[in-house]
Amino acid sequence: MQTPNTFPPQQAQRDVISVSQLNRRARQLLETHMSLLWVEGEISNFACPSSGHWYFTLKDANAQVKCAMFRNRNQRVRTMPQHGQQVLLRARVSLYEGRGDYQLIVEHMEDAGEGALQRAFEALKAQLHQEGLFDPAHKKALPTLPEHIGVITSPTGAAIRDILHVMARRFPSIPISIFPVAVQGAEAAGQIARALHNANQYSNCDLLIVGRGGGSLEDLWPFNEEAVARSIFASRIPVISAVGHEVDITISDYVADMRAPTPSAAAEICTPDGQEMLRQFYGYEVLLEEAMARRLSRSHERLAALSSRLQHPRQRLQSQAQHLDNLEIRLRQNIQRKLQQQDHQLRNLILRHETLNPVKTLTQHRKQLDHLEQRLKTGMQHQLQQARQALSKNSALLNSVSPLNILQRGYSVTTDSNGQVVRSSETLQPGDTLLTRLAKGNVKSTVTHTDA
Repeated sequence: MQTPNTFPPQQAQRDVISVSQLNRRARQLLETHMSLLWVEGEISNFACPSSGHWYFTLKDANAQVKCAMFRNRNQRVRTMPQHGQQVLLRARVSLYEGRGDYQLIVEHMEDAGEGALQRAFEALKAQLHQEGLFDPAHKKALPTLPEHIGVITSPTGAAIRDILHVMARRFPSIPISIFPVAVQGAEAAGQIARALHNANQYSNCDLLIVGRGGGSLEDLWPFNEEAVARSIFASRIPVISAVGHEVDITISDYVADMRAPTPSAAAEICTPDGQEMLRQFYGYEVLLEEAMARRLSRSHERLAALSSRLQHPRQRLQSQAQHLDNLEIRLRQNIQRKLQQQDHQLRNLILRHETLNPVKTLTQHRKQLDHLEQRLKTGMQHQLQQARQALSKNSALLNSVSPLNILQRGYSVTTDSNGQVVRSSETLQPGDTLLTRLAKGNVKSTVTHTDA
């Protein structure tokens, strides 16, 4: 029995990659399958080389991860991070291929406390927006010229000084009531809500300003409280929210009937410019005086025109009597003219009647008929005489040119069998029949030969 040939098993193909390729693939997998993340932790080992990039470690009680925040991103962070600082990062997961280190590439950094407040802000904002507290349909119109303004703020802060200064400059006659409250701290939100309630219940204000000067997010937080937002929404008096600086946005700004970027701007919004109003009043005064002068001038002109048209009754009666006399004269003239026209028409009718008398007409027609008959006879005799003379003349002329007279002198006319006059022997052939007309009778002959 033959033993089959045996071969060693073929070795499987190996896919060998380098460490660089491995790290690159790992980085691509991390960056592709993991989106931006929010991560909270404590900073340690912070380093900032001359390149301006930040490198640090983010850790909690059980783990840590390396982080890098490049210069184009960290320039937006307001303060330099400190060792041990609790921060909130928005970052994407990556891998540093050179060392194979897993790391976070940081896009945004904020203090962890601010981050919590910001999340609370966004949650309350979404809730109130869903309930309709931000709906423009609920916004109340501000009075054009307030009669009494209430200011809910700290009585010792910069905001009240700015508001009073602007109002004194623009329209100092508007009365102002100050509702003193704390504008930061744990008690501030409750005091602001109660001041809004009291202003609506017990004051005669027709416009309220709620606000304070600038500060951090924690300082402005009372104006992000739900109690303050609902008190502003429930206010029957229009409310202007003037919290912080222009870049600061609070929940109060969304709920209020109008947002002012600063307390000074709120005072500008709710008070008219007194100097501008005075200038307008002076302008209106000038326009009113000019309008009254024009109206008086037109009234004087109309009075003069009416006075010139006004007449004494005697003069009016005399004028009417003269008008009646003129009408009477015109009537008599018209009657006389009409009578003359009728008389003229009557005379024309009589003349036409005499002209159209039948006897006279017949006599005239008979005379015309006799005259025409005599003219007809004379004309016929004349025309007959002319016709006889023309006939005699034409007969003599005809006889003078008649072919018969030529034949009388010994000439003859020869025609062929078709009746055509023979003028040349070239047109004849032997055997042709000819007819010769003489002065008396005809001769019929046959051609025997021709001389060409």
